Amino acid sequence: MILLTGGDMERLFGLDFQLIADASLMIIAIFFLVLFMGYFLFNPARKLLNDRKEKIRGDLEEAKGNRESAEQLKAEYESKLKDVDKEAESILSDARKRALANENQIIAQAKEEASRIIERARTEAELEKQKMSDDIKKEIISVASVMAGKLATASIDPAMQAQLIEETLKEMGDDTWQN
Repeated sequence: MILLTGGDMERLFGLDFQLIADASLMIIAIFFLVLFMGYFLFNPARKLLNDRKEKIRGDLEEAKGNRESAEQLKAEYESKLKDVDKEAESILSDARKRALANENQIIAQAKEEASRIIERARTEAELEKQKMSDDIKKEIISVASVMAGKLATASIDPAMQAQLIEETLKEMGDDTWQN
């Protein structure tokens, strides 16, 4: 600061060469400082902001693409779900047809087995009937031989023999000889 003294008045703000030189030097220094800061601070900050802006733009485009892809997948899955219902119905229908065919096959096999069992039972019954018939004939033969032995020992006359044979035949019946 400049002081004011009695007779001479000095200036409060002196515009001299030194002040102009300092001011111009300071302006040049500020100019270079702004250039320096612009180059080393502002440009990287701008680049960072531009990179971030591009990243956000890319993310938005990617999100848009993902959304479109998701919508396509959703439509595809919905159509597949419709097809799955049709396919499930088709599979169930085929399974019912196969089950019906198996049922018919099992019934046919059971009928065949039943007919074989019935035929075997008939055959066994026929064999048993034949065996019984043979046993009856053997019994008749033994009765006849016993009777013949009695006739031979008793020396029965022919009329008596005929009567005994008639009685024996009546006792046995006509059905015995037909089987």
